[in-house]
Amino acid sequence: MPLLKSNKNSFILLVILLVLCFIGNISLGSVSISFTEIIDSFLVKSSDYTNKEFIVQNYRLPKAFTAILVGSGLGISGLLMQTLFRNPLAGPFVLGISSGASLGVAIVILGAGVFGGWFSMVLISKWSIIIAASLGSFLVLLAVMLVSSRVRDTMAILIIGLMFGSITAAIVSVLSYFSSAEQLQQYIFWGFGSLGNLSWSELLIFASIYFLGLLLSIRSIKALNTLLLGENYAKSLGLNIKQSRFIIIIATSLLAGTITAFAGPIAFIGLAVPHITRQIFNTTNHSILLPAVLLSGAIIMLICDGVAQLPSSDYTLPINAITSLIGAPVVIWLLVKQRKLNF
Repeated sequence: MPLLKSNKNSFILLVILLVLCFIGNISLGSVSISFTEIIDSFLVKSSDYTNKEFIVQNYRLPKAFTAILVGSGLGISGLLMQTLFRNPLAGPFVLGISSGASLGVAIVILGAGVFGGWFSMVLISKWSIIIAASLGSFLVLLAVMLVSSRVRDTMAILIIGLMFGSITAAIVSVLSYFSSAEQLQQYIFWGFGSLGNLSWSELLIFASIYFLGLLLSIRSIKALNTLLLGENYAKSLGLNIKQSRFIIIIATSLLAGTITAFAGPIAFIGLAVPHITRQIFNTTNHSILLPAVLLSGAIIMLICDGVAQLPSSDYTLPINAITSLIGAPVVIWLLVKQRKLNF
């Protein structure tokens, strides 16, 4: 608690920025809606349900909340992985979670080329893609956990995850080879990522799984701080390495896997946000870093989504492209600025 009090001003600033970015995100779009009209859509209850009220309440609000969940979830996942593997380049998808989700979606969208046209006609829908992505990420995670249960070295889990990612990528390549141009285009569009496709009911399911992953992350704060000292020293302090590692991996999988299933694979947020937050707060204490990363990730994702909206334009850029354009230079700059990162 004293640590939180010493960073009180920084947290207050982040909360203010989050609120401003949230309001700004709702204001942006192809349809011009003033701030007064946005407030009226919440406060004024009239029988005349205008188009602008519908846009705000059923499209922009769910999209803004989705951006908050996606940004904060990926940021926390990246923080967990960077601490667990003590590697500044580890991200939320190093365990092959994203590759597994991509494989599940590829089987649904590209499966017609291998299994026949009836396969695609029966399976393709929004929920089938979400379920396929979730199952794909879960199966890859299960395979990684089964193999990793036979090894003691944490770094071996990282290599195993990367190898499973390579295997799933190879299978996707085979499916792509037998697919039509239309199917490939649909799969590529899914890979761009999207924040604006969720209804309130879908967002509720997304948020429920997200909060479960968040609770496990909070439960792991003490273990994460201990792991910074190294696994051997952590064992000497009485930390159950195997149990803590399992909980951290499950938390990451719930967050990153659910985000990939509902919003698609979104790059660099999970990698860049923890580094940015460490620079701002100048600490490695996860009691500070975890809530700070949560807020920072949400803010950066809202900003990226605002940029993708192309204000005063009818076009919307792929969110994955924007996060990569912003995230990659930030990571390069941070690694050049600070040659030796503290973990």
